Amino acid sequence: MTVNLQKGQKISLAKEAGGELARVTMGLGWDAKKSGGFFGFGARTETIDLDASCVLFDEQNRPVDVVWFRQLKSRDGSIVHTGDNRTGAGDGDDEQIIVDLSRVPAAVRSLVFTVNSFTGQSFAQVENAFCRLVDSASGREVARYDLSVQGAHTAQIMAKLYRHNGEWKMHAIGENGGGRTFDELLPQIAPHL
Repeated sequence: MTVNLQKGQKISLAKEAGGELARVTMGLGWDAKKSGGFFGFGARTETIDLDASCVLFDEQNRPVDVVWFRQLKSRDGSIVHTGDNRTGAGDGDDEQIIVDLSRVPAAVRSLVFTVNSFTGQSFAQVENAFCRLVDSASGREVARYDLSVQGAHTAQIMAKLYRHNGEWKMHAIGENGGGRTFDELLPQIAPHL
């Protein structure tokens, strides 16, 4: 059963998945709002390029690596981005970041997932946006977080996976921000580490 996360909620991945997870997929999905038209006729959809990123932090809360559309794989190979979707077209996940939790280096304490509007549109122009965590082995959705909070923000700190007492946990952060790429969110991420 999927846990529908609320902002600030924390869960144990092993408990929610019914056992230790080895590989997970963080999926990001969205649709661009249709605009204009008369009773739906002639409405157009703008292209909105949202980008998912994963920043790896060490015990001292310093960023040590990042996976995003310009670097699709972490240096150690434990985290892989499946590629950049520049429109949000289609159903399901538009972008995915696959994490082999068993291979994440011991020096990495947390993984922070962000979403940025690379084209600069605000989330007021986005609908049906979500991030979800899936058990890669079974394909079962473990947790889902709705990102479709409308507003003038162009970025969001979605969630954090972190080690606590030898197990992986998830924290739904859901904090709105600004910036076209993950690096503009780093000062805002710091208090959540």
